[in-house]
Amino acid sequence: MSTSEMPAASAPAPTPKPKPGHAADSTLWQRDASGWTGWIAFAAIMAITMGAYEAIMGLVALFNDEYYLVGSSGLVVKLDYTVWGWVHLIVGLVAVAAGLALMQGRSWGRWAVIALAAVSALLNLGFLSAYPIWCTILIALDVIVIYALTVHWDDARA
Repeated sequence: MSTSEMPAASAPAPTPKPKPGHAADSTLWQRDASGWTGWIAFAAIMAITMGAYEAIMGLVALFNDEYYLVGSSGLVVKLDYTVWGWVHLIVGLVAVAAGLALMQGRSWGRWAVIALAAVSALLNLGFLSAYPIWCTILIALDVIVIYALTVHWDDARA
């Protein structure tokens, strides 16, 4: 085989130029991210945790209503513990799903987590006399999640 019959060597693919201010070994998948992206990840993890806590509280209310400090007549909203249990369980499971969607970067997950955190805070405020420490912790988590998802959202998306 003569040299004229050999296939031409393929040219190497051009390497991407690094962005200004980056090291020469930067690649295409690196991008500038704000420090607030950590808050978004934190909010997603807290939403999943909050949802798990809500679901546990709902299951306890469904299976052992004598566990709580007051009877259902001593609550702010006088409902049976079975109703409270189902509400907590549903809010908790939906919060876990919304937290997972937020972790995947879905924008509807952000709005769902904000809405569910607000609903969860109000729900726990009504349930406060039954289990004060647990409800106070959940209300604090709800406020932190809402803060993390509303402040500097545009910085985190950049």
